[in-house]
Amino acid sequence: MQLSDMRTHIRSVVDITSNDIADTTMNWFIREGYDAIVYSEKRWPFYEATTTFDTVASTKDYSLSDVETNLSVTHDGVTFSGASAPKNVGMRDIAALKTANHVLEFIGYDDADVIYPLDSNTTGEPWYWTFWNDTVRLYPTPSSATTVYVRGYRNAVEFGGNTAVYRTAIADANTPDLPDPFDNVLSLYGLYRAYQQQEDPGLANQYFTLFTAELDNLRARYEDFPSPQPVVLNSRRVSRWRSQMILPARLRYSWE
Repeated sequence: MQLSDMRTHIRSVVDITSNDIADTTMNWFIREGYDAIVYSEKRWPFYEATTTFDTVASTKDYSLSDVETNLSVTHDGVTFSGASAPKNVGMRDIAALKTANHVLEFIGYDDADVIYPLDSNTTGEPWYWTFWNDTVRLYPTPSSATTVYVRGYRNAVEFGGNTAVYRTAIADANTPDLPDPFDNVLSLYGLYRAYQQQEDPGLANQYFTLFTAELDNLRARYEDFPSPQPVVLNSRRVSRWRSQMILPARLRYSWE
């Protein structure tokens, strides 16, 4: 649903015009609802993204801006990548890393400091990684350029309000960076804020309750476990990938 359609729907239900709530104010209300949905979960499946980055010899730390260099995002029928991508669109969280021949294993930052102390100059092909302060650290330190394949979650394209899509002037044709089923949820939030602005707390509370209920329903739908990997209760296998390995995984120490 386009931004202009949402405004029309909200005004139609509340029975008001642009004289009661201006477009700029209504856009801001819709933006509030959009952000409430986007940031209500850290890992919405529709923000899953893949990209790659190349390591640099003797460099072990890579910021998210380094990791997301080759990220490509398609929204409103337009594909943006590299320098042309909106400034706010980038990797939000890292889920997994691998090279062309093996999967890098995630380890905690404290464990990594013990295995690879700061005074260690060990270099080689990276086998482990950790994530701290929006920075990926590889262990051991790469000895040469290697392509790392990334799976993670990207940020949503900004929508509505004073900050527009692609950091350009806002347009009525802008659509939220959400699946279509969320259009109704976003409209419910707009209705809640519109009734609140019109000093009708009773209806405002009713629409806010509907908003949270519908958001919970969609969250349950979109965050369901994939069919190929059902939930296994009371199992010691913390990693399905590791449980299928022939040999048990082990740490690689700094002197190896």
